[in-house]
Amino acid sequence: MTSSTSTRIHRGVWALAIMAFAIGVAEFIVVGVLPSIADDFGLPLARVGGLVGLYAFALAVGTPIVVLALGRCPRKRLLIGLVAVFLAGNLISAAANSYSLLLLGRLITAVAHGSFFAIGATVAARLAPKGQASRAIALMFAGLTLAMVIGVPLGSLVGNSLGWRLPFYGVALLAALALISVALWVPELPVTTVSKPKDALGALVKLPILAMMGITILGFGASFAAFTFITSIMVDITRFSTSMANVLLVVFGVATLVGNLLGGRLAAQWGWPTALARLLAGLLIVLVALAMAMSHQVAMVVVLFIWGLLAFGMSPGFQAGMLETAERWTPRAIDFASALNISAFNLGIALGEALGGLLVAHGRLDMTPWAGIWLVALAQLPLAWLTFRHRQAAQG
Repeated sequence: MTSSTSTRIHRGVWALAIMAFAIGVAEFIVVGVLPSIADDFGLPLARVGGLVGLYAFALAVGTPIVVLALGRCPRKRLLIGLVAVFLAGNLISAAANSYSLLLLGRLITAVAHGSFFAIGATVAARLAPKGQASRAIALMFAGLTLAMVIGVPLGSLVGNSLGWRLPFYGVALLAALALISVALWVPELPVTTVSKPKDALGALVKLPILAMMGITILGFGASFAAFTFITSIMVDITRFSTSMANVLLVVFGVATLVGNLLGGRLAAQWGWPTALARLLAGLLIVLVALAMAMSHQVAMVVVLFIWGLLAFGMSPGFQAGMLETAERWTPRAIDFASALNISAFNLGIALGEALGGLLVAHGRLDMTPWAGIWLVALAQLPLAWLTFRHRQAAQG
């Protein structure tokens, strides 16, 4: 009895997972309904792609600032405030009567999203029994991955059938449920250590921290040059129906869930530098295959699944790499470094979308995977350098 109690996950972590699910749907639902939004506002697809890229950029810039500015705020109160802002942003997006207002709602949502994850991960760890912190954090982040499997494809199906606004109202409803859950289940937690501005800014000029951010930006962002426009690729080039494209988003989502779990095992078994090097090499090959398979439906289904495995299989390695790098070179700013890593993921998304959008604007939707190929190849350079520095530090 004692054993089962000691390993039981605190219900507050489930509240965080509900919010993570809502966040995952909010971030990626736009990918599935991008053509519908473009048609509704009469705008080019490339411009509307900014709903993905600018969202990621706002998240990347806003997260470290909010985490640093509100670091002394009680955790529960801060989480409730962030959920409320997230809910408001989605309501603005759902009711928007112009692209500018929709974009504003997305930017508000983005800042709340990043800050919630940065703070929520530390809260999940504190709510876990001794030795179970990683399990609690994994459960919270499983909500995000599950959104790729269920929430995004379902939202895309509903959005393309009944209007793109409906999924945003659905996310707002999920956020309201998360707000109630956090209020009821997350206990009051005192603020522990707070990163001083001097320590935090010091992390920004540490080359190993910047190198790790570079690996995450290039490696994670490589997929988004094509993934941002994946619905249009599948419909306009591969010639799938819109409904079939929505089903294939489920295939991709399942692959991301499996990849995340598998990537965690590989990072633990091989060490994160080796795992990332091999997964990046695999992603490069898959992106080349994607470029070649666009006009072949059967091959496209296979490539989509392997792509999802590799693209999101690297996430645990990116996270482990930043934590180990911060512990070694900026031990007084680990929380802030965690926020920087969230920024790096989203700077990668913004970079990938920008490069892909540039190609789409010039009528080269079919070339978007090649932008990702260059990015994933470049990611090996900072990875090789940082791996060398870690080995030097371990020996010396």
